[in-house]
Amino acid sequence: MLSQYLEAIEGVATYPIISLLVFVPFFVGVVIYVLRMKKEDEDRMSKLPLN
Repeated sequence: MLSQYLEAIEGVATYPIISLLVFVPFFVGVVIYVLRMKKEDEDRMSKLPLN
């Protein structure tokens, strides 16, 4: 039933491609940020929930 509605929408195949093009660079950027983070910043942020 849901697939019938999705088939009726023109260009519905572009939405997953656009979402991948938005979210993949975002998550790659977050991973790079975390891997390059200084040890002092990591320690400070790890103690935030306990303060």
